[in-house]
Amino acid sequence: MKIIAFGGSPSKNSINKKLATYAANLFENAEVEVLDLNDYQMPIFTVDIEKEIGQHELAKAFLAKIATADILVVSLAENNGNYSAAFKNVFDWCSRITGKVFQEKPMLLMATSPGARGGASVLEIAKKAFPFYGGNVKAAFSLPSFDANFDIVNGKISNPELDNQLKEIIKNF
Repeated sequence: MKIIAFGGSPSKNSINKKLATYAANLFENAEVEVLDLNDYQMPIFTVDIEKEIGQHELAKAFLAKIATADILVVSLAENNGNYSAAFKNVFDWCSRITGKVFQEKPMLLMATSPGARGGASVLEIAKKAFPFYGGNVKAAFSLPSFDANFDIVNGKISNPELDNQLKEIIKNF
């Protein structure tokens, strides 16, 4: 079983990438590949640029990675209550190639933030929107107050109750 995981932030220290990596590695007998949005930097999508250059090669590469997955583990960063501009741009370029960006792959959808709501706003937006784009959202998880609930040194959730909640979700996935 192959899992493609990524965080919806281009930050080199993305807390969402850390959460996605941790969660993906909880699946038993899985090959995990963690994508970095920095590897998919494209000009801001406009129809004018699309007319000029056509389908961007990095969007094709991103979609090709998604195609290799049996499961997607996605943790979205929340910027002003919505997706990060970096994620939205990759998504926009990909959606011009296929409306089914997530290719009906079973998805664990997550979010985290330093705040107590744990990216709840972006998580709700994505849970409603992703199914229209081939997102087969099987489960969702929000990690509130990342700094208080995640051990960066050991790369895992430090709050036992939240850690057990995520592990139960993955066990039943």
